[in-house]
Amino acid sequence: MLPQHAQRVALHNEIHARPPEAMDVPLSISHVVMVCDATQREASWGHMAALARDHHLPEPVAGSTHVRMDVGPYRVRWELHTEFVTWTFLRRLAVERFGEREPETALDAVPQRWFAALPGECLANLHLWVLPSAAFESSGALVKNVLYEDTLVASTVADGFAEVYTDFAVHADGFSRMILLAGAMAPRRLGRLVQCLLEIETYRMAALLGLPAAREASLVLASAERDLAELAQAIRSATRNDEPRLLDRLTRLAGAVESQHAATHSRFSASAAYFELLDKRIEDIAESRLAGMQTIGEFMDRRLTPARSTCAWSARRQDALSQRVSRISNLLRTRVEIEQQQSSQALLATMNSRQDIQIKLQATVEGLSVAAITYYIVGLVSYLAKGAQHWGWPWSAELTAAAAIPVVAGGVWWSLRRMHQRVFAR
Repeated sequence: MLPQHAQRVALHNEIHARPPEAMDVPLSISHVVMVCDATQREASWGHMAALARDHHLPEPVAGSTHVRMDVGPYRVRWELHTEFVTWTFLRRLAVERFGEREPETALDAVPQRWFAALPGECLANLHLWVLPSAAFESSGALVKNVLYEDTLVASTVADGFAEVYTDFAVHADGFSRMILLAGAMAPRRLGRLVQCLLEIETYRMAALLGLPAAREASLVLASAERDLAELAQAIRSATRNDEPRLLDRLTRLAGAVESQHAATHSRFSASAAYFELLDKRIEDIAESRLAGMQTIGEFMDRRLTPARSTCAWSARRQDALSQRVSRISNLLRTRVEIEQQQSSQALLATMNSRQDIQIKLQATVEGLSVAAITYYIVGLVSYLAKGAQHWGWPWSAELTAAAAIPVVAGGVWWSLRRMHQRVFAR
């Protein structure tokens, strides 16, 4: 066996993650999307395990992100996503129960106390009925009794093999409604179509989570843009004494903008990703127009475009404002640095002038030092000459001292110059 990469099996099985299951008509489906934090995600898996224990079934594998379970009267599908958890309940229907009223839902067979305790916050609820095409033909009022006619959206899907009807409205029980009239479709193809329809509702709501953040961000961005415009105008006429105060204000503004950007960037990025997934799922159902009806794609394009544009515009506005703050900050810092360089040059010129004065003073001191050292050395020569007269020194002490003055002065001057050259040569 070759050495295996630690993630090979997980990466290979990713292509099989959350596969659609084969479905047959007639079928009732209830789909619930729960937004969960880290603690609620753990609790959601425990809630699924509790359902398995209540029905004497094996618990799902720990750490799994996708679980299917058949509990007899209904089937349940649990999926763990990045921000939310989806619960899908499926229940077979009897053909003879179709009539002028709404068909039974899958939740009618689910224990209500267990269902009411689902962890997290509900983001989307949907009842979907998958019925044979003959059911609508035999009961023309079925769609009318289930959906609102004033917001009805319908189209043929799966290349004309099925028809879907929905109103994108929240009904009295908190659930949306959708009817899928399936013709002669293979079970697995029907399963893929149903999964796409459920994901359209899921990703539609998940994408719209960025809209409240975009509206809140617009207020902060408007205030920040006004402050930045005022700062830019103040910088034009600012004096040297005003620059530290302006730089402090600009730094605080940059901190506020970057804080807002960090708080909303991930939300806007997630919304953009969900909008792309929504577009892909609408494309996958391959819908075409029913006479006089608006398709799902057209409805989404008309109703979601403003929300999508608002999120995208807020993200671009944040990036643009951050770049403008950075440019003005660099401009102000450059101005301060230039003035600091000019001050430094003036200081260096003053230091050079003082150094020249010090050198001149040093030269003066060196001259005085030569005279002083010569004076003391000549004095020593005079005393030496007085003492040497007792041993026959022919010159007087005064004459000897006078003759020594040029020699001593020249030697002292030469010694100081040598010392000076050695010091400055280093």
